[in-house]
Amino acid sequence: MPVQLNHTIVPARDKQESATFLAEILGTDPPTPFGHFLCLETANGVSLDYVDRDGDFEHGHYAFLVTEGEFDAIFDRVTERGLRYWADPAHTQEGSINGHGRGFYFDDPSGHNMEVLTRPYGS
Repeated sequence: MPVQLNHTIVPARDKQESATFLAEILGTDPPTPFGHFLCLETANGVSLDYVDRDGDFEHGHYAFLVTEGEFDAIFDRVTERGLRYWADPAHTQEGSINGHGRGFYFDDPSGHNMEVLTRPYGS
């Protein structure tokens, strides 16, 4: 069987807040509990398994490949909420989307750098 990514653990200050926030922004099904995790399932079967963490933790980068239509809907939800967004991962080009296909970055409530893009890099 070819190797596939199944899940990744995402630390959060409040797993309910962060997982629900991302599900609402991306337009996915609500997160579901599994043990002490709250799991957000993506269309390709990879789940983001949120777990509560106290204190400092390293912020991750999570990129979501979407269709043009999904991009428009996600971007609308981001702008309707008045969220800050950037064209670049370093957050230097605020209020813009990038031109590699289309893409942008935004932060989740725990400070993770979320990316939405319509074309894989290198394509």
